[in-house]
Amino acid sequence: MLPPTSPFQNHLLASPAAYTPVHMFVLGIDPGLTTTGYGLVVEGPKAVNAGVIRTNRKVTVAERLLELHRDLTGLVEEHHPTVLAIEQVFSNRNLHTVANVGRAAGVAMLVAAQAGLPVYEYTPSSVKRAVAGYGNAPKDQVQKMVAHRLGLSGLGRQADAADALAVALCHLQGASLRERVEAAR
Repeated sequence: MLPPTSPFQNHLLASPAAYTPVHMFVLGIDPGLTTTGYGLVVEGPKAVNAGVIRTNRKVTVAERLLELHRDLTGLVEEHHPTVLAIEQVFSNRNLHTVANVGRAAGVAMLVAAQAGLPVYEYTPSSVKRAVAGYGNAPKDQVQKMVAHRLGLSGLGRQADAADALAVALCHLQGASLRERVEAAR
């Protein structure tokens, strides 16, 4: 359980007792130093939890990464996902932003490794293609498809949470194919 002073914002969509993750239970992550989106999706697909973790901009980067580590660890301990799916860091013109997103992604992967979770990375275009059918789909179209596929409303204000749910859906969509390929080996 996270401390009451944590910036972790819990947006429970279903009671944790309402499901038993017998199959794949994916923690999707949209990494960022200031805001990290998360989305927990179980096969079906059904959204279990989604929200954002915000770090305090007034403290050092190291302290913010520690905050992120604490909150992600609490999320993993509370929900017990079976896999972590994360959006890959892509380069843009702002190298400072890329560096901070990479740091946040590294913390998320560390939390997964500490919990013994396999980690799968997806490019932004592969997530968009899996969810909206088009690798260059605009953000609002991806958000609408996530909401539609999971039977949710009100994701517009939670863009990072919707992106994390999209990453989790992307992983679920390709999971059965991956399982068949691995079984054939």
